[in-house]
Amino acid sequence: MRVAVVGGHGKVARELVTVLVARGDEVIPLVRKQEHVDELAGPGVEPRLLDIEAQDADAFAAAFAGAGAVVFAAGAGADGRADRKRTVDLDGSLKSIDGAQRAGVQRFVQVSAIGVDEPLPDDTGGVWRAYVEAKRDADAALRESDLAWTIIRPGGLTDGPATGRVLLGTSVPRGEVSRADVAAVIAEVLSQPASVGKQWELVAGDQTIQEAVSAG
Repeated sequence: MRVAVVGGHGKVARELVTVLVARGDEVIPLVRKQEHVDELAGPGVEPRLLDIEAQDADAFAAAFAGAGAVVFAAGAGADGRADRKRTVDLDGSLKSIDGAQRAGVQRFVQVSAIGVDEPLPDDTGGVWRAYVEAKRDADAALRESDLAWTIIRPGGLTDGPATGRVLLGTSVPRGEVSRADVAAVIAEVLSQPASVGKQWELVAGDQTIQEAVSAG
């Protein structure tokens, strides 16, 4: 499989590239800077330049050319600006969905966040509110599309090592999960057609990833 990864220089994306290449897939990380292209390029990895905020859906479609699946793993991260939660986390997802449709790529996996459909307290800060609303609305748009989608909603992300064991379900208790395990779940989801049309929350747990995805 050739997998295009939006937000290809992010921490989850870089873990995912390693997992996919190790199992024989080809990866197209989509990155903003030429230095990231130079850093990521290697056997099985063909980085392409894409400015998520500045470019339009046609550019996304061109970047997805030749891919069999798209993974949206982009996010504004620790940036404290509420407006970038919309331009990256929401608009980037919407352009990815549109671009995948234009490019004829049906398989689409989106990395979201746990609990974003829950109501927010009145005193929620503006940046956090913008982030949650962006993820919520992006997920709703993907569910309403005609793509073969899966949505993964991890809990608090850590830089811990891969454990290979998780808790995955439509609703799970809040918790943490390593980025390495999130990447491994995405890779497993891409290999299991039964995961299409599923929206799962994800935290560390006791099941193997293969068992968790199969049971989900």
